[in-house]
Amino acid sequence: MLKLFGITNELSNILQRKDLNIVNAMELVDVVKARLGTMRESGWNNFFADVQGFCVAKSILVPNMDDEIPVRGRSRAEGRTITNLHHYRVEIFYVAIDKICVEMDHRFSEGSNIILDCFSCLDPKNSFSKFDVDKLARLADIYHADFSDDDRGTIRDQLETYVLQVRRNASFSTCEDVQSLAMKMVQTEKHLVFPLVYKLIELALILPVSTASVERAFSAMKIIKSKLRNKINDVWFNDLMVCYTEREIFKSLDDIDIIRTFTAKKSRKGHLPRNFI
Repeated sequence: MLKLFGITNELSNILQRKDLNIVNAMELVDVVKARLGTMRESGWNNFFADVQGFCVAKSILVPNMDDEIPVRGRSRAEGRTITNLHHYRVEIFYVAIDKICVEMDHRFSEGSNIILDCFSCLDPKNSFSKFDVDKLARLADIYHADFSDDDRGTIRDQLETYVLQVRRNASFSTCEDVQSLAMKMVQTEKHLVFPLVYKLIELALILPVSTASVERAFSAMKIIKSKLRNKINDVWFNDLMVCYTEREIFKSLDDIDIIRTFTAKKSRKGHLPRNFI
């Protein structure tokens, strides 16, 4: 498991970040899948040698891989046996890798990879070297509900004009990711000049790439809106979710300031104790 965690560690860390970089995540997904595939196909011998070395160093008895053991989960009366090698290699080693690969294929399916690959073309690094008009225009067809027929007809021309404009504008050379690109477009009011391109950037920023923070938010929804509190209105529920998802910001606020702000909003029947105000 430590070996598998070592392979997936960087991908797990980047998926837990709020400022998720789609380009880096996409590249890491392909790398992790390749490493897991290589480990499954030809990694057993080196892995088993490492385990043997660990067991010898810690004085742990290493079972004979040729010895036969009963099949797990079946009655001994059936008399079916397998070797230790089959048990550790097929039933544990292969199964652990296959489960991770299946989970990754589920979370990063072919359709998701296509979308991520298209969004990665917005990366502003190296003077927008990954910019691809065809892939970005394809997003308008994928997100057809967000783009009208007229938008899909003009988005290619707008993309070509946009990339020439930003490559000539020195202020965009400092952009390192999609987030900073969006901020720079608003600062220079380019989001008004290229509204369709900015809409693609917005879609890229709100795209939940199966991040841990998104999963935690959905878990929080179940905690906040339980069976006993199933009549919470949308406004109050949204306020509670904001408090949870941005809890690091709320931890930095002073309780006294919150009480004073709350009290000053309007007169109430019950007043807070004076020592708090």
